[in-house]
Amino acid sequence: MSRSIGLAHIIRHDDGTSSGVWGIYTLQSAFQPIFAFGQGKLSIVAFEGLIRPFRDGEPQSPMSFFNTCPAGDRLHIEALTRTLHLLNAGACLPEEASIFINFDPSVFTDRAIADNALRDMRLVLHEAGIDPRRMVCEVTEQKSASQETLYSFVEALRANGFRIAVDDYGADESDINRIKELKPDIVKFDAHWITQLMESGAGFALLTTMVKSFEEQGIRTVFEGLEEGWQLELAEKSGASMVQGFVLARPELASTSLRVFGKGVEAPSAVTGSSDAPASSGAAPAPRPARVFGRRNAS
Repeated sequence: MSRSIGLAHIIRHDDGTSSGVWGIYTLQSAFQPIFAFGQGKLSIVAFEGLIRPFRDGEPQSPMSFFNTCPAGDRLHIEALTRTLHLLNAGACLPEEASIFINFDPSVFTDRAIADNALRDMRLVLHEAGIDPRRMVCEVTEQKSASQETLYSFVEALRANGFRIAVDDYGADESDINRIKELKPDIVKFDAHWITQLMESGAGFALLTTMVKSFEEQGIRTVFEGLEEGWQLELAEKSGASMVQGFVLARPELASTSLRVFGKGVEAPSAVTGSSDAPASSGAAPAPRPARVFGRRNAS
């Protein structure tokens, strides 16, 4: 999809936000904060862009939307959702926050397609007033048509100056050797997998060892999908760099009110035992007292 066609599917609103139109669907951006640990506090350092489809004004599941899209349209829809997130990020997010954007490597079947898409994306970044260094490109290992395609796509991302995150690490066929080949800046651990590991002492020890190994290689780690306080505490104890999940903040539709999530916004770290609620309008109550290794081994 060329930039002009992509923008033809974008509707600009008076409040500075944008929405997209694809067939019978209206598409909106939602952003979920990502928090970093530091000095007993959790501070928002990034947001992940997530698509929210609506049909006749009623919300639809993203999976059902993408499943109704013909395979031949996926590249165009990728470009539209990416453009939408970037325009909304430029209008709504604090300027110091990183922006995580999902990419489906399977639609970039050759280097020329990837280069054209990324050239257009840099133009959108310029229009949105976003420094390309804020971009973190999330790629899911399992979605790639082949390892060669994945490596070529990641090389194209890196050549354009973007940071790389491998998403859903630990799920299904994840391969540590692929991480060695891709050399990402960030690894996002699969939520279900890390929860399973947290449920036993041996599993938590393995998780901690993996986090330490990545950190020693200069690879930052994100535990995503955290929903309970005990998971948050163990994430901090494991040495994970960042955390994301409903226990801290739910995704919110793009709004200029998101700008309040700046450098000064912090939440108590789980280990501190503070009863203060995390600083987010979508935040859950403060984590309850955590267990040593998850739900099976109460202290």
